[in-house]
Amino acid sequence: MTTISAGGALVVGVDGTPGAAQAVSWAAGLAAERGAPLLLVHGLGISELYRGQLVPPPERLVRELRDRGHRILRQARDLATTSTTADLRVHLADDSAEAALTALSAGARMVVLGATGNTRLTSVFGRSVTLTLAAHAHCPVVSVRGDTSPGDLPVVVGVDGSPLSENAVETAFAEAAARGTSLVAVHAWGTGQTTRVFGEVADYYDWAPTLETETAVLAERLAGRRGRHPDLTVEHVVVHDDPRTALLGWSHKAQLLVVGSRGRGGFTGLLLGSTSQALLHHAACPVLVAH
Repeated sequence: MTTISAGGALVVGVDGTPGAAQAVSWAAGLAAERGAPLLLVHGLGISELYRGQLVPPPERLVRELRDRGHRILRQARDLATTSTTADLRVHLADDSAEAALTALSAGARMVVLGATGNTRLTSVFGRSVTLTLAAHAHCPVVSVRGDTSPGDLPVVVGVDGSPLSENAVETAFAEAAARGTSLVAVHAWGTGQTTRVFGEVADYYDWAPTLETETAVLAERLAGRRGRHPDLTVEHVVVHDDPRTALLGWSHKAQLLVVGSRGRGGFTGLLLGSTSQALLHHAACPVLVAH
């Protein structure tokens, strides 16, 4: 079981893949900028190797997994030290990556994962772990993918008007302010919904009144926070488009894309909203899922 505390660190899942290396470099750079501690974690998943939950795995296999885990952590530590001199720790967990990172997220500033992973016997920092952490972690989760060189690109946040998007908006304002860049707030009211309701005649309706209403929704969601960040440039974008399509397009023009774990229409107990899943799989920049 995981017995250490994250202590406000940026927690990075590592598994020896190129995607994990990219996550380490991204997180180390962020830790250096913000003076935050960095914790590199590799999960062995030993409990998952018990046959029928009773027969333990061969000792030789466990030794090999531990040796491999230590090598992965040493390589990740060496990579991180090229970007940061902040407090840097490593942790080899007997737990699976999913269990270890979820537990550590309770005390973490954020959990950072690479976009891909391909290890077979140990932790897989790919689709399943990333989606599970994005849905159930106790702190923001970042999937590092695509172009990680920020340049002067803005932070982009998806705003759907639901209470669950409030944390995404709050996080996006804070990230844009900390990065010294602008913020683009995108509110897309989807063509998928209008097509389901109105059918093939949807294109014949005058959507101007709806656009006016949706513009007011976005302005309302942003109003209070703009007062707390008077120097932050905020652009409002309201489009009649599918949210996934709109935000994927903006991911090519952003240094960070921020979304909520679920949005309007989400159900309690649902792992992760479809828009968030699509962005975690296909966005062209790092994606932060706020809780």
